[in-house]
Amino acid sequence: MILPKERDQRLITIRRGGTLSDDDHRLLALWAAACAGHVLEYFEQAQPNDHRPHHALAQLQAWVRGELSMSEARAAGGHANAAARGLSGAARFAGFAAAQAALVAHVAAHNLGAAAYAIKAVCAAATKGTEDEAGRQECAWQHAQLPATLRAFVLDDQRARNPICWGVFAVND
Repeated sequence: MILPKERDQRLITIRRGGTLSDDDHRLLALWAAACAGHVLEYFEQAQPNDHRPHHALAQLQAWVRGELSMSEARAAGGHANAAARGLSGAARFAGFAAAQAALVAHVAAHNLGAAAYAIKAVCAAATKGTEDEAGRQECAWQHAQLPATLRAFVLDDQRARNPICWGVFAVND
């Protein structure tokens, strides 16, 4: 798990004593889903008959629309984790990215887990010697997907948590 020991109040919803609005929580969830969805093909190529990570992303989007409970989205994330566990390389990381995205419904701080695992998936899929550049490009793509209202906050969070996220974030923006 790539969550900090001390939780940032900006990643805790207002109703739980933090400062994160429900609207921003949903935006973080959609961004995490975009990050995971961007690399989902790596999982699907390795496991074409296992739909658990795809289902987890669909469940998260249903949660964002108010059609599903947080518990149901969280459970789908657990199933995506299980799907990824026995794999290696890009497929494993892509499955974990989908799981982390679905878990954003429960704990908003999982948004960086989805992004970090997506970058790790791209790096694992890259040809030898191009891994770092592939990771930088994926990080730049993710940054371009950030809602403007969350950009500064997410980049600040990436700088703070980069050490526990394998140093994958290019946070010089």
